[in-house]
Amino acid sequence: MEEFVVYILFSEKFNKNYTGFTYNLIERFKSHNLLATKGHTVKYRPWKVIYVEFFDSKTDAIKREKYLKTGIGREFIKNIINSL
Repeated sequence: MEEFVVYILFSEKFNKNYTGFTYNLIERFKSHNLLATKGHTVKYRPWKVIYVEFFDSKTDAIKREKYLKTGIGREFIKNIINSL
């Protein structure tokens, strides 16, 4: 059974965060920090993982990712960053 992960990345250098979901966090993290050659996350390297949540279904992971991108979700993320 696949497990899905919603994750939040933070770039201290640029004070930026990124929220996404995947079924393979380690490979996705490598992509964000090393492998990707274009896209939003390339501009703000290096990233560190500051938060993860695990889900049994892709649907639930997508719902949570979308929630974290709302105003309330962004406040949640801001509180995580402020506690670092």
